[in-house]
Amino acid sequence: MGVCYNGSAYQGWQSQLSGQTVQDKLEKALDQFTTQRVSTLCAGRTDAGVHGLMQVIHFDTELVRDTASWVRGTNRYLPSDIAVQWAREVPPTFHCRGSAVARRYAYILLESAVRPSLEASRVGWVYRPLDARAMQTASEHLIGEHDFTSFRASSCQALSPVKKLNRIDIHQHGPYWRVEFEGNAFLHHMIRNIMGCLVTIGQGFESPEWMQQVLEARSRKAASPTFSPDGLYFKGPVYEPHWGLPETTPAFDWLP
Repeated sequence: MGVCYNGSAYQGWQSQLSGQTVQDKLEKALDQFTTQRVSTLCAGRTDAGVHGLMQVIHFDTELVRDTASWVRGTNRYLPSDIAVQWAREVPPTFHCRGSAVARRYAYILLESAVRPSLEASRVGWVYRPLDARAMQTASEHLIGEHDFTSFRASSCQALSPVKKLNRIDIHQHGPYWRVEFEGNAFLHHMIRNIMGCLVTIGQGFESPEWMQQVLEARSRKAASPTFSPDGLYFKGPVYEPHWGLPETTPAFDWLP
């Protein structure tokens, strides 16, 4: 299944005793629709306040329904800020996380003298002007395979800090900035920590070359504070074409 959600009201993706996570709500809805206990796995866990544009999950069931019924039936029991976008039957060799060849995120940032209101919790915010060229130059230091320890949360459980960033694209649309990331995998808080550094550089407090120094330091203390989760969107995993899964959902077309 491809699932879209506004993460503002939830304590992240992964199930917790509080029951206030996206996984908890989805599994409860699946339980009600199937009248069976359903356990799901996801392509990439998101933190509290982070949104999902195409979270991909998989689960095993003996229940037979057409794909449209899986979508409508599950959505009937979901809160309004979570919705299944599509459903597909896949072979047992598919794994939503293990079969992904890359993962994509987007960060939406509002540059404004006044804090966001209508976009509250859906965009990050800066009130000082940003320099696009400085940010793009800084981001180029991160492309490729590196040790990203400087951008890793202390609670990160990844076995290795070495990850590969394929691209970082930065675009401005009026007062909105959209920063897109694609890589083989990401560490806990990695994107939010990179965003903190990009904003620091974009505002002129550090030079673009400072990003290289932060990377080489391999210390969280060398980087900027972790940026807000509000504007972070998990765009979804990338799979090889032979799986026949949608590459995107229309749910993020409205984003600037």
